[in-house]
Amino acid sequence: MPILGSIAGGSAGGYGQRKGGAVKYDIDYLIVAGGGSAAYNGAGGGGGGGARYFTAQEVIGGDTITVTVGAGGSNSPVGDGENSSISNTGLGTVSASGGGRGGDFSQTPNAGGAGAGGNNNSGAGASGNLGSYSPSEGAGGGTGNIGGAPFANSASGGGGGGGQSGQTGGNFRSVRQGGNGGNGTQYAITGTQVYYAGGGGGQGYDPSGSGGTGGLGGGGNGTDLTYQTGQNGQPNTGGGCGQETGLGGSGVVILRIPASKYSGTTTGSPTVTDDGDYKVVKFTGSGSYTP
Repeated sequence: MPILGSIAGGSAGGYGQRKGGAVKYDIDYLIVAGGGSAAYNGAGGGGGGGARYFTAQEVIGGDTITVTVGAGGSNSPVGDGENSSISNTGLGTVSASGGGRGGDFSQTPNAGGAGAGGNNNSGAGASGNLGSYSPSEGAGGGTGNIGGAPFANSASGGGGGGGQSGQTGGNFRSVRQGGNGGNGTQYAITGTQVYYAGGGGGQGYDPSGSGGTGGLGGGGNGTDLTYQTGQNGQPNTGGGCGQETGLGGSGVVILRIPASKYSGTTTGSPTVTDDGDYKVVKFTGSGSYTP
């Protein structure tokens, strides 16, 4: 796996400053923010949460890593996903941005870690990579159809997928046919390639329309405005919402730690599994790990 992020040699916790006698070792970590929700009346798909992956990051014994896992976008009021982050003295604070809320006939879509899909208010989908990171934390949303009345010939764009390989949300496929959500990005931090932060499918218009398919990585399928086929973003993936007034998927933070160095000192009840010579510590809620 390529090194996508690193700590400079002169930083505390890098290769410049050392704490004499303390245990020091490298970990990998993945940060996925909460996915965006979908708004009312034929909304564009919610954007997937921003996703950022780092390898070979040095930690020092006793320097607690505080983990914050962002919730998915709310449906009351409809909103963006929340940021996820880790923080300690050596690493500093490293965040991923929540996915954007889908636009509807009265609201433009929101930018986010991955951007939401557009509707007939403005047409254009919102941009991704809200944090302006390199590599990117996510892609933009797809274009919606600019119609006349709020519902007539309405079709929305899909939400963008999160992560550096996240796909742009699909444009509306035809009048009354919503665009597909963009696929998120695959990461093998658990030992298996898994998609995270898929975009939500855009909504179509009933009775002859259909919603778009949610992107790989927990994106929810779009609805046709009958309120029967839409889906929330999948929890703990950062997936964007495809359901009218639904919820974005909550985020996740995963640490990959050499088993020989693992301290076992955690809070927040993460799930700990083995992958060869590594411990995989998966936080689906906020907590901490102390090296």
